[in-house]
Amino acid sequence: MSWEVDHTTGGRVTVRDVLTDAERRLIAAGVPSPNVDAAEIIAFVLAVRRNRMILQDAITPEQRVRVEQLLTKRISRVPLQHLLGVAAFRHIELQVGPGVFIPRPETELVVEAGIRELRELPPAERIAVDLCAGSGAIALSMGVEVDGCSVYAVEVDDEAVRWTRRNLAGQESALATAGSRVDVIHDDAAVVANAGHALARLAGRVAVLVSNPPYIPAQMVPREPEVRDYEPKVALFAGTDGLDVVRGVLRTAAILLKPGGLVVIEHADVQGVSAGLGGVAGLAQSLVADEDLAPITGLPVGHIVWSSIDDRPDLNGLPRFTMARRATAKRG
Repeated sequence: MSWEVDHTTGGRVTVRDVLTDAERRLIAAGVPSPNVDAAEIIAFVLAVRRNRMILQDAITPEQRVRVEQLLTKRISRVPLQHLLGVAAFRHIELQVGPGVFIPRPETELVVEAGIRELRELPPAERIAVDLCAGSGAIALSMGVEVDGCSVYAVEVDDEAVRWTRRNLAGQESALATAGSRVDVIHDDAAVVANAGHALARLAGRVAVLVSNPPYIPAQMVPREPEVRDYEPKVALFAGTDGLDVVRGVLRTAAILLKPGGLVVIEHADVQGVSAGLGGVAGLAQSLVADEDLAPITGLPVGHIVWSSIDDRPDLNGLPRFTMARRATAKRG
């Protein structure tokens, strides 16, 4: 082991010594945000928040061994969130681990669009859906942050839906305080609104639908080891162009949303407006009511499904999510 010793304290090893060594080793391994990761690991072992660590305090041999165990795993690129068992997202903390996609900061801006829309509505109209819910980050954020709303979290993967339900249980108190309800639906986003499925009864009643679907083309290999080696493949890949699930999401949203209702879909930075039909905005522009959609939506066959299509950037200025409103049929 290579921890530096503070000789001014008689050989005592301090939190600062361990932190300095951990940061240096994470940097050498090419781990992103090494300073934060080192501090989070040590704070986790000490059972304190990162901003409550006192760097001059001594750290016990047992604690140093535990730090070393976690640090070794992080150097091998096991995600930090898997080591800690939790991921922060907006105002909540979610349990995460193998089998569920770790929510990213970029998605916080995506769900913000849905939350703003819901807050503008009367409580009776605050009905929302989260397709491809995974950990439940989007659904639970809407439920906790918007008073009196009903949210349906739809997830198809058996392992992921267990995490969705686990996080729902962890947020029951916060949801009760907000007067909101979140229901977990174990179903495919592409068919959940079809006849005989759980959300068919909500056709034309939903105000907001938000989704962070899989959108990586099947032939692509993610660069980050944390994604490539540890994220569930079902949460990453979606057909040859990466848009297979998005197509299903757009169709389900067309059924569920009321006229003027808002859909918000996250996408890769190469799937924005400039991608044309290879992007989410382009797909939305091309969708028209067919013989199946027309009687459900009230739109004439051939009528556009989406209006007010807009693509928004993330905080880095990269294309990140598409917003659109369910079209209304013209009278006369």
